Amino acid sequence: MNDTTSRDGTTSKNGTPDTTTGATDDTTGTLDEALERLHTAGPERNGWLSNHGPMAVEALVRHGQAPAVHRWLDHYSHKLEDMPDTASRVTAENWREALGDPRRIADWTEYFERETAERPWRDVLTEWWPRLLPGIAAGATHPVIRVGHCVRTLLAGEASAPRITELAHGLGYWAARHQPLPTLTPLAPAPSAASALDAVPPVPEQSGGIRDRLAQLTAFPVWPQRFTDDPDEARARLEELVRAATHRYATHGHGEPIMLVHAATAPNAVLRTLPALPRALWVPSLQAAWAASAAVTAAYGPAEPAPYTPATASAEELFARAVAHGDDHTIKFTDTALDIGDATALAAALRSIELNPPAL
Repeated sequence: MNDTTSRDGTTSKNGTPDTTTGATDDTTGTLDEALERLHTAGPERNGWLSNHGPMAVEALVRHGQAPAVHRWLDHYSHKLEDMPDTASRVTAENWREALGDPRRIADWTEYFERETAERPWRDVLTEWWPRLLPGIAAGATHPVIRVGHCVRTLLAGEASAPRITELAHGLGYWAARHQPLPTLTPLAPAPSAASALDAVPPVPEQSGGIRDRLAQLTAFPVWPQRFTDDPDEARARLEELVRAATHRYATHGHGEPIMLVHAATAPNAVLRTLPALPRALWVPSLQAAWAASAAVTAAYGPAEPAPYTPATASAEELFARAVAHGDDHTIKFTDTALDIGDATALAAALRSIELNPPAL
């Protein structure tokens, strides 16, 4: 099939709108107001914990929960810290030495604010996506997730100033926390994304923070089983990965309910970004998304699956429950589960509501 591009920038097949990236803009102004509130804060607190506010409010607005946004932010505000001070200007000449230096978060954010003010946001994203992709594990995958939420909004509607600024903050966070994975030995090829995730070997010491766990990675199964250079095939395999990781949460989320959501939300962020990227970048995007999902699975996955309860509520009811629950990870995971939309995905969303501690 040949891809076409709609007026809002989303990709479609044979003229059918692509629902992965969404096609509904926020006409209330709530999202822009929320982003402006959040942009006075930095992307982290306590030295390394991520600010989930921009991602959560985008999901709330996306699913018709704009009236809940400012109340949610009021409860979340105690987790926000001011943006750290700048240290030294990042430039086109010195960016390589600043890559992966978390002390330069503010410098990187200012760099991307300048870049997105001077050039179209797609051009900036296209230039930096392949540079940042090898460090997809940055900040426990939160930077790429933040970029994915932002790009979905930019593709769906107006490229307003707060939304462009949000892209700069997301890219800046990713660049500052850029973290390549260790060199990995290829294991036996797996025929499907689900079987590949099942075959991921757990790290020996499943304790401590994610950086300690990722440092123990040694090998992943080869997936997809056969390399593809076809962008459409890469997209299809990425969709398969997001579905498999979302389904897996239903049976394995109990291993680490908060951290394991990222095995699904990180590749979904990549999937949401694809329509804004040149097709030549879709294959490497799949490879990086697989590495991110497998890394989180290895770091936190339990040895044995557990039974789960099928969801009887509708997708809309489940998202309303996630909003009432209030936990940022639960909101974001439910948002991803609704992208999949099948019975197992909805059960996984229900499982996240059951397992994660409520915030409201």
